[in-house]
Amino acid sequence: MDAAGSTCGSVNSEQNREECEFVPSKLGTKEYWDEAYTRELQTFKEIGDVGEIWFGEESMARVVQWLEKENIPQDASVLDIGTGNGMFLVELAKCGFTNLTGIDYSPASVELAKNIMAKEELTNIRIMEEDLLSPSPELSGFDVCIDKGTFDAISLNPENAAENREQYAQAVRSVLKDDGLFIITSCNWTKDQLLSILCKGFEIQQELPTPSFQFGGRTGNSVTALVLKRKN
Repeated sequence: MDAAGSTCGSVNSEQNREECEFVPSKLGTKEYWDEAYTRELQTFKEIGDVGEIWFGEESMARVVQWLEKENIPQDASVLDIGTGNGMFLVELAKCGFTNLTGIDYSPASVELAKNIMAKEELTNIRIMEEDLLSPSPELSGFDVCIDKGTFDAISLNPENAAENREQYAQAVRSVLKDDGLFIITSCNWTKDQLLSILCKGFEIQQELPTPSFQFGGRTGNSVTALVLKRKN
């Protein structure tokens, strides 16, 4: 369940992001993602196309470069939240990371990701059907959790969005080790908004640079990327 950056439109000012908080969307429903990944799975089986890489390849490179720059051990346990087609896990594996897990609540996404792992001959990557809002006991003790759009999708759910956001923050904290790292990329939320939502369980380590734009004489960013640390 990897939400596309188009949820807020092409120009994503702080005002637009605030509006997105209150506008429900089908992008926040499981039904939407089940249908989307069923189509992508069929396309992959027919022509081998892995489907869309949400936020683009640069978003994956941004996180991988930070992990390498900070000398995160390549055997660190990494959880990809809302793994979608699993291509971010493929990229991590190609960069030498060996302890990788991807979860998604869409069965079609899980099947697609497993098919892609098999094609890439990446037999040591775990792909699991899991809803992070109700994590199983098996999801625990991760060194790093990564979210690239899943929190955005949860925030757009037409039902109980505010409660889901709080439950999400608690769940991410519960699956991380003490002092574990949480790297989140969002197109709907500003830095200050994310920190406000996640302040109870995390503290900021770094804001990652993202492309900026100018509109109406003002400069802004269409994407926010933060590295947070779990509070003990």
